[in-house]
Order: sequence, then structure tokens, then C-alpha cells
Amino acid sequence: MAPGPLSSRVADLCAEVGNRLGGAAQAQVIDVRRRLGEPLRVAIAGRLKSGKSTLVNALIGRRVAPTEVGECTRIVTQFRYGTSDRVDVVKRNGARVSLPLDEAGMIPQRLGVARHEVAYVDVTLTSDHLRDLTVVDTPGLSSANTSVSDQARRFLFSEAPIDDDLDSDSAGALSGAEAIIYVFTQSVREDDVQALEAFRSISARLSSNPINSLGLFNKVDKLAGGGQDPWPIVAPLANDQSKVLRRVVSDVVPVVGLLAETTEAGRLTAADCEALRQLAALPQGERTVLLASVDLFTSRECPVTRESRERLLRLLDLYGISFAIAQLVGKPTLATGELVRMLFQASGFPRLRQTLDHAFRWRTDAIKAGWALSSLEKIASHAERPHDRELLRDAIERVLQQPESHRLRLLEVAQLVTTGAVDLPDQMEGELTRLALSNDPGWILNLAGSDRDQMVRAALDAATRWRAYAVAGASPSQSRVALVAHRGFYLLSQRIRGGGQGNAR
Repeated sequence: MAPGPLSSRVADLCAEVGNRLGGAAQAQVIDVRRRLGEPLRVAIAGRLKSGKSTLVNALIGRRVAPTEVGECTRIVTQFRYGTSDRVDVVKRNGARVSLPLDEAGMIPQRLGVARHEVAYVDVTLTSDHLRDLTVVDTPGLSSANTSVSDQARRFLFSEAPIDDDLDSDSAGALSGAEAIIYVFTQSVREDDVQALEAFRSISARLSSNPINSLGLFNKVDKLAGGGQDPWPIVAPLANDQSKVLRRVVSDVVPVVGLLAETTEAGRLTAADCEALRQLAALPQGERTVLLASVDLFTSRECPVTRESRERLLRLLDLYGISFAIAQLVGKPTLATGELVRMLFQASGFPRLRQTLDHAFRWRTDAIKAGWALSSLEKIASHAERPHDRELLRDAIERVLQQPESHRLRLLEVAQLVTTGAVDLPDQMEGELTRLALSNDPGWILNLAGSDRDQMVRAALDAATRWRAYAVAGASPSQSRVALVAHRGFYLLSQRIRGGGQGNAR
């Protein structure tokens, strides 16, 4: 993935000053430059049995991460793109032990290394889904096993590359997530909020922004019994969860993780679809009884073998089976590919993909540049030689003075507002958040489809309005936020006038 303009500017800074530094500072700056060229790193966090690994498999597009609790589910596992499939157990001393995937194409349950010696598991896969996204599966943050929770926190809240407790190899891989997806089921508990608050307060400057954290409301099919459609009651519940988590995540997306994994990983075979067709051909009364419970579905006499039905439950659960049967009853000749597509839509996963594209990927440039500048500031503060400290701080200041760097300031002040550190009227908070989140003038200004002149005037009007707010009636902290917004809308008007309107959100 080619770095964006902000990341490239910071990478040039690292190249410029790196060879002029001494000691540990030089190696740390080189590591920052290397990370700038890597895909965005997203950590999947949550409590045990929340379905994190199932969602990791859906994101990867392959069933590689074990979903049953075992040795490897208690260790941080990083999934990244590679030219071949490879599993490396990275030990705390930096040594690597390579393992093959097991017969099912998954990470082996037994790693062959004493758990206390393992820093993390590094998995490279030939999956196109990982070309611009590195996915990190973490152990449960709220597990009864405190060592699991501590290890997850060690990864999530690491401040490498200057963490003296990690060897250089581990520090390079475990230098903290740049964004987080927090998975929960049924309801948000107080310790869920505390875990996300901890991520916000301890992790790197921009990655701690709730704008770059997403809540995933998983297993929503369990909200309705007997395979009934859960979606009519999901929307209000997800809205309630969004309010609870408003200050720690940007959005809450409901999903049926099992359906997402099965469809994205291509696990539903032609034989599975034929079994579903046979079930759809049964009389309605018989179908109703079969789908009333898991026990009835597996134990009742039926033309479809018990083994086939048990497999369908593992792949789809009752909701997915009920949904598929309903589609086949309505259209018996439905093609297998079309049925899989409909199941994928029913999982809610397309919205997650869209949200990731809008909320994380297009902002990768600003997120990574912000992370890198934050890391460089920390390196400067820890540098042994005064010359190194001054050299780094001067270089950072030059980058921040560039107009393009105003995107970083926008994300920073949006963080203050979205976390509640600075209060703004709701309308102004929404306007600022759109400006920080989007590169699409029509969406930012609520003028989709309008001509250039209209949008230029609207952007200038917004700049004037924020300036007026800054000098009349705003508190000092509100005024500082308003002045950043003022400049942001003024720069937006210039961009629209120049024809560079953009279309990303």
C-alpha cells in the first residue's frame, strides 16, 4: 500500500534526520519510518467468547483463527499479507519458531513453545483482504484469567518503539494498534466502557480517538429465539448501545459473525445448499417444528441426515438456516452463489466493510502520520543527547506548519469534542465531526449534488460562523477548537474552488 501525502512527508522527515541521530534514537526513528509504509493495524478486542476470532476470519476471508478457546486464543495473533502462508511463533527473546497450518488450514492449537516464552504469533497469508489492513486478534480483555487480560493490554497499550520491556523484534510488531474494533454481545457492561476508555487514554494520540474506534454488536441472531428474524429489534438496541458508547466509539455496527465467517470464507458447499433445498421442500408444518429449537433440528426424523444438519448448525446456526430455507421456499431454483450472497447480506457484514472503508481506511494517511509524529515526540523526549532532541523537535515542527497537516489538527480537536473533553452545541459537534471524518465537500456541508459555487459559499459561511463563535461567547477551550474548524472550512473552500472536491467518506 503506497503511503499517503502526510505519511510520506513524515517518512521523509525520518529519512532526513535518522542518519544524523545517535544511539537508540536512530533505530527507533528507522522503525517509525518502516511502520509508515505498512497497512493500517486494527486490533479486534473484547471479552472471551464474544466472537472476536470468528470476525477476524470474516475480515481475513479465510477460516484461519481458531474459534474454540485454546492455547493460541490466549495469545496476541497478528495477521498480515504475505506471498505465502506462514505461522511464526515469536518468542520474547526475538527468536521465531515456524509452524505449518494444520490440516484444516488453521493455526495449530498447540504451538510447541511454552506460553510464558511467547510474545505473539505472526501469521502471513495470501489473502487480498490483508493487502491494506493488518488484523490483530487479542485475548479477552475481561477474562477471568488475568494473564490473558494483561497480555491483551500489553499489546493494545504498548508505546513501542520506545518500550524498554520489549525486544526490538517484538517492539516492531507490537507497537500498538492504530485503530480498534471492540466486540460485545447483548449489552455493554461497565468494564467494556472502562476497557475502551483505557485504550483512549493510553494508546497513541490519534489511534485513541473514538473516531477511530468502532463497536461491533455481535451475535445479534441470539436476540430472537428459534431462528426468528432478529433485525426488527436490533436497530433500537444498537442505537441504545451507541448512546452508551458515544464517547468511546464512532459507531456501533450489529452483525451475525457466524454468517459473516461462513460466507466470506467460502465454507458453504454445494452439498450444504442441497441439504437446505431438501429442508425447504418439506411441508411447512414440519419445517416449523424442525426450526423451533436446536435439539429438534438435530434429533427429529428428517430426509436430511443428522450429520448434515449438525454441519449446517455449525455453519449457519438456526437463524441462518431459517433465512436460507425461506429464500429457497420462495425461489426453489435459487443458485448457490446467489443464496450465499443473500446470507452475506443477512449477516450485516457489508455494513461493517463499508464502515471500515469510511471510518478507517480512507483516513489511514492521517492516522498513521499522527501515530508517527506522536512516536517521534516520545523518542525526542527520551533521547539521551540534547542535539538529538532538538533535531527531532525542529523537524516535527516543520511538518506541523505545513497546510496539509491541518488534517491532523482537525482529528485532534474532533477527539476532544467526541470524547466530551470540550462541549459544543450538538449541531456544531456534528459539523466538526463531518469535517474531520470526510474528504467529500458535499457530505461535509450537507449539500450533496450542489454546484461548486454553492459549496464554496457554504464553506466560507461555515468558516465565518466558526470564527464568530471563537471570538464571541466561547470558552477558551471551545475557542481553540473553533479556530481549528474555522481554518478547516476555509481550506475546504479553497480546495473546492480549485476543483479538488474529493469523494471519500
